[in-house]
Amino acid sequence: MESIPIYIVLFILVVIFFSSFFTVKQQTAVVVERFGKFLSVRQAGLQLKIPVVDKIAGKINLKIQQLDVIIETKTKENVFVKMKVSVQFKVIQQKEYEAFYKLQYPHDQITSYVFDVVRAEVPKLKLDDVFERKDDIAIAVKRELNEAMTTYGYDIINALITDIDPDPQVKHAMNRINAADREKSAAEYEAEAQRIRIVAKAKAEAESKRLQGQGIADQRREIARGLVESVDTLNQVGINSQEASALIVVTQHYDTLQAIGGDTNSNLILLPNSPQAASDMLNNMIVSFAASGQVNNSMQKPRKDKDKSGYKKPDYKNPDETGTAPENTEV
Repeated sequence: MESIPIYIVLFILVVIFFSSFFTVKQQTAVVVERFGKFLSVRQAGLQLKIPVVDKIAGKINLKIQQLDVIIETKTKENVFVKMKVSVQFKVIQQKEYEAFYKLQYPHDQITSYVFDVVRAEVPKLKLDDVFERKDDIAIAVKRELNEAMTTYGYDIINALITDIDPDPQVKHAMNRINAADREKSAAEYEAEAQRIRIVAKAKAEAESKRLQGQGIADQRREIARGLVESVDTLNQVGINSQEASALIVVTQHYDTLQAIGGDTNSNLILLPNSPQAASDMLNNMIVSFAASGQVNNSMQKPRKDKDKSGYKKPDYKNPDETGTAPENTEV
């Protein structure tokens, strides 16, 4: 029998030597078994094992992992929604053995617990409450997962409800409701703005009328003051107040006619407008002023046809009339 060449023996020894060493990456753990039985968990770095006797059974990821679970469930009012739950978890240090040997498919286990919790919580809520209380649902998912997965060597870092997608018809109805609500708000604001504009316009018109009335009053006051000054001036040259007033009225009449005639675009007609109108107006005013003066004088003079005793004095111009005394009066 021929002997094995020395170079082959050296090659085999080199292979065995190098196969005794292996490296473990950072944030990774390696499970080593000896003859099929768990031996140890090796951490990051250069590690040694006995060739042929020891073997690497598997690797464990120690990083934080995320699992996205999409669940379809219904709310309290029987509205179907799709929810996306993101679960962040990692293997607990010093519990790599439980994570590797006790649970074969951790993702499936986590998914089952998420389905169980979400389908137990969401049917208790209305659709609007699902959106408002999604954090409560996430807390319930995390609590339930922590109680279950700690036994298997997994720590639940966080659970997030990242998406809530109702049925398309329900979503369309919700959009219509929101649009109608916004239109209602817009109509209310528009009506309020219109009311403010009307009130402001009314206040402006009232202020304009007040100022207009004040202006007319000031104008009439100045006109009256001017008339008084004109009458005083005419009195100084021997014209009495009645004649002065009549002269001023006639002058204003002709001034008005002249102003109307000077405006070619005017549609105003002053009645009466005959040449005799001014003299008639003047005569009527003189007569009315004279009658008014007589009435005032008669009301201001004391009665002289009766004495203090109440007897009516006889009128000597009428011999048939005699004085009479009041009844029940002694003579």
